[in-house]
Amino acid sequence: MENRNVKKHKRKRYAILLTLVAAALAFSQGCGTKDQITEASSSGVPKTLNYGYIGTNALNVPGGAEGWGFHKGIIQEELKKHGIETVNLTAFPNGPDLSESLISGRLDFGSLGDTPAILSRSTGAKTKVITQGSTDSIGYLVAKKGGPASLEELKGKTVATQKGSFHHRYLAGLLKKEGLAEDVKVIHLLRVDAEAALARGEIDAMTNTGVYTLKQIDEGYTLLDDATKHPELYGTSVTVVSEDYLAKYPDFAKAWNEARSKALEDLKQHEEEYYAFLAELQSAKVEYVKKVSPIELIKEVPFTEQGLQLLEGTKAFLIEEKLAETDFALDDWLIKP
Repeated sequence: MENRNVKKHKRKRYAILLTLVAAALAFSQGCGTKDQITEASSSGVPKTLNYGYIGTNALNVPGGAEGWGFHKGIIQEELKKHGIETVNLTAFPNGPDLSESLISGRLDFGSLGDTPAILSRSTGAKTKVITQGSTDSIGYLVAKKGGPASLEELKGKTVATQKGSFHHRYLAGLLKKEGLAEDVKVIHLLRVDAEAALARGEIDAMTNTGVYTLKQIDEGYTLLDDATKHPELYGTSVTVVSEDYLAKYPDFAKAWNEARSKALEDLKQHEEEYYAFLAELQSAKVEYVKKVSPIELIKEVPFTEQGLQLLEGTKAFLIEEKLAETDFALDDWLIKP
């Protein structure tokens, strides 16, 4: 009888022990699951974001709503809400160089002209467009002092442009329209190099943009043409993100556009300060930047009908002229809200 009681007591103690062990395991697994969920949530969005833009300057930021947002810290603060703690900004002299860094993985996303972005996509680059920040990029054609005074006088002359950029698309479209495509020698030079070559008389004309053109006109160079006479040759700017980054953070487009919108809202409340900021960026007079970069040209929404029409037209031109390697559906490239 006593043995049975002892055995019964031992079985009871063993059952209690099993219950305690099971409870401990359940608690441990529950804590582990919570930790794993937290870790997955925090690691889903990379803490560091690498962004590229066009144009070098002492402030190391672009213009527009994006540049203002970075300059004032607005975008950084907004992105921190999504787990992005650091944003590294890198300047590039032109779009093709930025595209190469995006393809190689050195950048996560970047803002550049539509032409280099389209050319890159046509070669198979895995990118998506999340914003079309401006749709009024104007190309200018400037001749050397004492050089050609009209487009007709460009026959047999040499014109420099940044090949693969929206400058190039403007020039190619203009020459074709004027029947000069076979009569003008087009060479590749970055803006700064082309300005120096033009000053030395080594080239006859060059493409340029914005305040840099106004400076040249003030210095006595001849303006031969600009895209305002040919609105179909306007360029647009796009912000593209790599598909690899989107795989890590699928909602990045929404987060970025919300942050950009906050920056634009603030910019509009500080117009004079913004123009002074742009003037410092471009080492130009404030009246120059007010003339070529008015705030009202900055787009408030990621995409507009006019902008998408220009984007489609540019793509069609690049395909037709065999500047782009392969065609692709524009809708497949865009991430619309």
